[in-house]
Amino acid sequence: MPALVLLHAFPLDRGMWDHETRALADAASPLIAPSFPGFGRSEVPRLQPTLDDYADAVVQVMDAAGVRRAAVAGCSMGGYVAFALWRRHRDRVAGLSLVDTRAEADTAEAAANRVRLAEQVRARGVEALLEAPPKLLRDGSPRWPELRALIRRQPAEAVAQASIALSLRPDSTADLATIDVPTAVVVGEHDEITPRPFAERMADAVPGASLSVIPDAGHLSNLEAPEAFERAMRAWLRRVP
Repeated sequence: MPALVLLHAFPLDRGMWDHETRALADAASPLIAPSFPGFGRSEVPRLQPTLDDYADAVVQVMDAAGVRRAAVAGCSMGGYVAFALWRRHRDRVAGLSLVDTRAEADTAEAAANRVRLAEQVRARGVEALLEAPPKLLRDGSPRWPELRALIRRQPAEAVAQASIALSLRPDSTADLATIDVPTAVVVGEHDEITPRPFAERMADAVPGASLSVIPDAGHLSNLEAPEAFERAMRAWLRRVP
């Protein structure tokens, strides 16, 4: 069975994958869910990191675990880091799962909003983000208290740094046609941040990619529909050498 690396969304940490690290233990080994630098009680970088820096940190975790090549699943920001991994370390990637993410870079307006968010979080802490949180869950989701607690445990500086790193990410659209490993594109039915059309464009552009739409889920489809998400992951992992 393949090794599996799970890359978390913004502004969370490896804790968003708690269900998967248990449920997929019979489908992938070892199973690694790192927190990006600054998140999940890791040391906050002294200098502003890029998504390339996050990707390099993932490779360091793989090296420490003795994993040469792995299937890589990234949700939202984790998907952007997965693209960086593909560009910088594609020999380490045995398969890709792009979950509730997109290949396109931010518009100028969206990038400016991320920079403003970083300034607000640095000034007032992560509560500034929670005052008007991104639409991470579908309307009426019961998972919001759990998600809020996960956000609150992240250092404000790590969240601010990640927001800026996201604003600076390159467009990955041209990379899609170069992906020659088993690829699954997964999107929540009610994802309002990276809706289904973004997923469809990625699935169409990656040779042989599959597309899974997770019912009753928003932008964090694994949290809202864990069983359906697990089925999609298992189908993908069976394709990874």
